[in-house]
Amino acid sequence: MEVKAKARYIKIAPRKLRLLATLIRGKQVQPALDQLRFSPKNGALPVTKLVKSAIANAVNNFDLTENNLYIKEITVDQGPVMKRWLPRAHGRATMLRKKMSHINITLGEVKDSGVKEAKQQKIEAPIKLGEKKKEDDGVKITDKDKALKEEATGEEKELGKEIVDPRADSRGGHARIEGGKGFTKKVFRRKSG
Repeated sequence: MEVKAKARYIKIAPRKLRLLATLIRGKQVQPALDQLRFSPKNGALPVTKLVKSAIANAVNNFDLTENNLYIKEITVDQGPVMKRWLPRAHGRATMLRKKMSHINITLGEVKDSGVKEAKQQKIEAPIKLGEKKKEDDGVKITDKDKALKEEATGEEKELGKEIVDPRADSRGGHARIEGGKGFTKKVFRRKSG
């Protein structure tokens, strides 16, 4: 059984990461992690995280034991290069190339366990939008609230004012109740000039 993981766009040059890749290639996972832990290279941190991610994939998705895993293959490929400029003497400029890396790792089993497929994920059925209740919005509208709203809108329509119901938004915002004048009507009602 093989388990794969990859890390992309690591902001360390591939030449530097390949030194660490050759250091751990072919080792069991625990000695490889110990080797990376005591390595003075800055690239040891992303490589360690990738090895731990591959171990987690093997344990959680395939039910493999951690002690039975080894690093079968690890490759470091070059990613995109960011180009920057450094000012130099006599008004010249030198290009700096900041290289990125893509790391791919494959873990294998020391003794084959017979597992061939990943565990199946349980997916819940989607909820239709029409089935969602109004009570889920955080606002419960009662008959008393409806009656107050109708009275208020009837009075305010005559006055031409906008009514705001502070209970309409659960986060403390306000929602416009029908019957008032909107923002655009106020803007275009102004006298110009």
